[in-house]
Amino acid sequence: MNEAARKLIALDLDGTLLTKQKVISPRTKRMLAEAKQLGHHVVIATGRPPRASLNYYHELGLVTPMVNFNGALVHHVTDEAWGHHHFPLDRETALCVIDICERYGIHNVMAEVKDDYYLQQHDHQFLKILADGREPLGIGVIHDLLQDHPTSLLIQAQEAGIPELRKHLREHHAHVVEHRYWGTPWNVIEVMKAGVNKATGLSLIAESLGVAREQVIAFGDEDNDFEMIQYAGTGVAMGNANPELKAMADVICDTNDNDGIAMMLERLL
Repeated sequence: MNEAARKLIALDLDGTLLTKQKVISPRTKRMLAEAKQLGHHVVIATGRPPRASLNYYHELGLVTPMVNFNGALVHHVTDEAWGHHHFPLDRETALCVIDICERYGIHNVMAEVKDDYYLQQHDHQFLKILADGREPLGIGVIHDLLQDHPTSLLIQAQEAGIPELRKHLREHHAHVVEHRYWGTPWNVIEVMKAGVNKATGLSLIAESLGVAREQVIAFGDEDNDFEMIQYAGTGVAMGNANPELKAMADVICDTNDNDGIAMMLERLL
């Protein structure tokens, strides 16, 4: 294939590549295998940490770099020589954010450092959802445990205090942190370094593969996909995507449960 014709196909996981059952449909898997055989690059770009993404990476037989933590960690699973791009929160900023959050009432804090994490207090349900089988490096006061710059903070807040807390973060800390809210039943605020997103990660990968921005096809469904969809030459919103993402996308495909990615790639490739 002519190098200039190679596409970079970027895939969000939850609500996009994965069905509601958290699996990749056979049709989508076949289509992605075909795209790879044709010479196109397939890349995962997710908010998940590596530990919660690797099974899908290997299932698709990928040999490309991967975007984790919404762009805060960009790395190559099988080729260390590719490099390792980490954009963490400053430790002092992270501790300051935790102090602010505690004023509004919180249940728990997970401070993630690449694929490891510290937890404020043991919570079986929290671990079941977010630990992916990995034990914490420590449980206790995050100020005492955390010595590194964290990749992200996950703050499980009291629902009643969330609007005021997010308003405070927006008004006083927008220059240093990005934050997103995972609604009920999570009630988790995800905090990351300002200016870091899936598009910043994807542009690093595209450059390394020699793929022009115009040749990037990105699929997403949620607000953490906004920048990636805007960055891509072809930004595709899933049929189940939120209205804001659909409004900014170049094209809308069918839903994640109805082989939306496979059908769109059959058209585009």
